[in-house]
Amino acid sequence: MSAQTLEVQTDAQNTANKSAGHIIVDTLVAHGVERTYVIPGESYLEVLDGLHQSPIETIVCRHEGGAAYMAEADGKMHQRPGIAMVTRGPGAANAHVGLHTAWQDSTPMVLFVGLIPFAHRDREAFQEFDIKGWFDTGAKRVMVLDHPERASEIVAEAMFAAMSGRPGPVVVGLPEDIIREMVDPALHPVIPVATGGMTVTDWKQLKAALEESTKPLFVLGGNDWTQEGTTALTSWLEEHHLPAAVEWRCEGTIPFSSPSYVGPIGYGRPKPTYDLLEETDLLVFVGTVPGDVITDGFLVRQDWTKKNFLVTIDPSLRGRSGPVSHQIVSKPDVFVRDLVMMDLADKPEWKSFTDRMRGEQEKFAVLPSATPTDGQARMDTMMANLVAGLPHDAMITLGAGEHTNWAHRYFPTEVYAAMISARNGSMGYSVPSAIAASLNFPGRRVVTIAGDGEFLMNGQELATAAQYGATPLVIVMDNQEYGTIRTHQERHYPDRVSGTQLKNPDFALMAQAFGGFGVRVEKDSDVPAALQAALEAIDEKGQFALIHLIVEQRVKAY
Repeated sequence: MSAQTLEVQTDAQNTANKSAGHIIVDTLVAHGVERTYVIPGESYLEVLDGLHQSPIETIVCRHEGGAAYMAEADGKMHQRPGIAMVTRGPGAANAHVGLHTAWQDSTPMVLFVGLIPFAHRDREAFQEFDIKGWFDTGAKRVMVLDHPERASEIVAEAMFAAMSGRPGPVVVGLPEDIIREMVDPALHPVIPVATGGMTVTDWKQLKAALEESTKPLFVLGGNDWTQEGTTALTSWLEEHHLPAAVEWRCEGTIPFSSPSYVGPIGYGRPKPTYDLLEETDLLVFVGTVPGDVITDGFLVRQDWTKKNFLVTIDPSLRGRSGPVSHQIVSKPDVFVRDLVMMDLADKPEWKSFTDRMRGEQEKFAVLPSATPTDGQARMDTMMANLVAGLPHDAMITLGAGEHTNWAHRYFPTEVYAAMISARNGSMGYSVPSAIAASLNFPGRRVVTIAGDGEFLMNGQELATAAQYGATPLVIVMDNQEYGTIRTHQERHYPDRVSGTQLKNPDFALMAQAFGGFGVRVEKDSDVPAALQAALEAIDEKGQFALIHLIVEQRVKAY
């Protein structure tokens, strides 16, 4: 063979091959990924280059924590993982907060981390770290791409692992030199995820338990639902006059207005739903388990003579507390598919029980007066004016803090994924999650309520909102303190305030500097006009809007 012929063949082969970094992007496209949230790094430039002309939208964020939160929120809104990409060492460390949120909230998420070159490993190279040592205990799997020809396979495995069983986060390490290697561009097929379902035995035992029960209660939670599944379950519950409560920060799994919805169960819950756990003679958990938040620190519903059915795809029942009468290994939608074919004879006791608890929920959710007072700005006035004008499909996102109580109590979550929040109590989640929600659903009203302490943890992501046209309404409740911690402090160390007080900048000016609308509100009488101006900026100018609400210290929703 002549040298010229060999050169032609080599050129043809190079044209047919692709870099492992580009194949990673192609595989994400094949899995239906629409956007990725990134902080760029020289360690994974080949992947960024692959994104350059791909259909995946690349959202460049301002901090790895913000990018990871956005990806986690994205995973909550879809039946596929959210995707974040960061660089090695410090970048990976900053993204860890989003992984912990995904782990505790059972959210499918894949975090890609650029790594040092393979040849530099174990030599204390710049920004070197042990990716498995860091993430093994907080992720479902940690994989490193050491063989470029397996690039597509590793991505397919990561997507599968994030979605299979109880969903959660997966970490994929990408050595800088490995992802530049040229390999065969063939893509690995999408790996199907097992969904489980009711067996004949499951069906018979659940039907018998329901027929024997006079006060049954369904508890709905987790992120592994679809709108179709929640709609079908709601119709079945309403048809049989059966009640459903919702796990903390999962509101919208059953509509706020449904006659079967009897309230939230979690931190800050009203006393009637707290009492429900002991009063009911049958609990059916769907998509979640009775963990410490639901059971008030593993104290409520611990009697093993009680009857609890747990519907979860996780056979290990991770996070469970209290009795288990029967487990049904199934994802929520598949369970609902089987459940709605179960014809039950209605019982007057069911309707009486449901109507009583629904009445308690309706009293709890009655809006305060929308008429302003003469004094300082109040969250009650803000919520009353806000809720009155919300469309049916409005969404709320939340971080952590006492400011979230108003949303749990009053915000009308009518559709699935109407509430996107961090159930691990993670601060700084509000703004990034609102941006992700607005980018995913550009036609919907997206509201986030942030505390003043929480807002400054990721408020800089408003620059990301401005850059990509996200238009959330951000309400910052400023009481000049870390309010939740102050509450615990007053309980255990009364009159000894320490380490909880804050002095804040003008957040409205900050919003304006980032390119959005901002208004500072100190008087309650100014609340309605400020809200109207903020909504006009969103609807007419296509801006995000921020209301800086200055409230008194030590105020609670309930």
